[in-house]
Amino acid sequence: MSMVELVVVLTLGGGVWFWFDSLKARETGIEAARRACLREAVQFLDETVVGHGLRLVRDANGRVVLRRAFEFEYSVSGDDRHVGSVVLEGREVVLVDVSAHRLSRRAVVIDLHGSRRDD
Repeated sequence: MSMVELVVVLTLGGGVWFWFDSLKARETGIEAARRACLREAVQFLDETVVGHGLRLVRDANGRVVLRRAFEFEYSVSGDDRHVGSVVLEGREVVLVDVSAHRLSRRAVVIDLHGSRRDD
């Protein structure tokens, strides 16, 4: 096997590994989002997550792993949509955020005279 063939095979193998690893990470993200929505008593919309970021980081043990960020949508009443997020480092879920609905309820309203009041 020539050097070019070896590089092509290794590149294809790396691509296939990355694809399968990404599918497994996505499944983990969906399950983490589903559990968080159940815990918060909100509806997990569309039953899916969308990749939002990918980078190399060091985990708690000092190993280099892929950090993947996902976003998902959820609803409190069925008439609204809020964005939540899940962050994985390697296979470990390190963050699940479903607090957007709490923040939107505390919106600040500015009246015509420029004064602020909290709703």
